[in-house]
Amino acid sequence: QVQLQESGPGLVKPSQTLSLTCAVSGDSITSTYYYWSWIRQSPGKGLEWMGHILGSGNTYYSPSLASRASISRDTDKNQITLQLNSVIPEDTATYYCVRRENTWHSYDYWGQGTQVTVSS
Repeated sequence: QVQLQESGPGLVKPSQTLSLTCAVSGDSITSTYYYWSWIRQSPGKGLEWMGHILGSGNTYYSPSLASRASISRDTDKNQITLQLNSVIPEDTATYYCVRRENTWHSYDYWGQGTQVTVSS
């Protein structure tokens, strides 16, 4: 059973760096069959893909966030980390760690999500 669990601060001040961790169990983040993605949903808006990291360690980002977002991994802990620099109130959202399988490109496992509020 694959499980993804996000963790991080619930409140971040504007201009600070947001750091979120996704602990993965039941699968290896180095597997080449999957991408490990960060997706967020702001209040009243749809889902927004932020970026993902492949089993190879290569990363890809949404063009709108590429200058501020960074995804990394700890293979010993089997964890994925998202850093978002210079946060603004519009970054307030629920952040999800999601596995995407590469055959049908479907997002098949989701974490429960972690709520982040950007406010002074």
